[in-house]
Amino acid sequence: MELLQQLIDFILHIDVHLAEIVNEYRTWTYLILFLIIFAETGFVVTPFLPGDSLLFAMGALIAGEHETGLNIWVMLVILIVAAILGNTVNYKLGSFLGAGVFKEKNKILKLKYYHQSHEFFEKHGGKAIMLSRFLPIFRTIAPFVAGIAKMPFGRFTYYNVVGGVAWIFALLLGGYLLGQIPIIKNNFELVIIFIAVVTFVPAVWAAVRSRFQPKKIEAIIEGEDTKA
Repeated sequence: MELLQQLIDFILHIDVHLAEIVNEYRTWTYLILFLIIFAETGFVVTPFLPGDSLLFAMGALIAGEHETGLNIWVMLVILIVAAILGNTVNYKLGSFLGAGVFKEKNKILKLKYYHQSHEFFEKHGGKAIMLSRFLPIFRTIAPFVAGIAKMPFGRFTYYNVVGGVAWIFALLLGGYLLGQIPIIKNNFELVIIFIAVVTFVPAVWAAVRSRFQPKKIEAIIEGEDTKA
């Protein structure tokens, strides 16, 4: 519970916490953010990391009146690399481990998360890899599911690169260009909450739908286990 409270506090006051990180670590901030983005996209057990709000807040911080010593274009390239590498690792893990790691009572690798991402993947095909970049939880699970489904690696890589570039560009540069507008700057906490709510709505909706489809979920997992 304490960890959850700390995570919520970090997200709601992410601009303050990022400023503290920059002040203490300076150029090492590049590596710290690389690791956060890589972990969120690369490991199926870390869907809770704040990718969207972190990117927007970092862009706003670099554009701010206080000198950070960080370059927006260097940060852009580093985080694009992190996002692409993360998804690639996640895909490989899915291909290796399979769907059996998702369990009904697992607090992190919940069965419903697999079902939601599988359904999203089936509906949108390869584009799901690109679209999922903008959806928390989905962007962590989708590449893993693509690996389980044995999606051709070349096709996966195409959508991975396009989605990764679009995601980092949109959020990081969005924060850089918009973060210093007075109405946004003076209500930054509300903006972060808005970003969180908008991006989490699809995940919440999918969770509600999955509660009415328990048999379908079990059938999907059983089918994957049989293939394995």
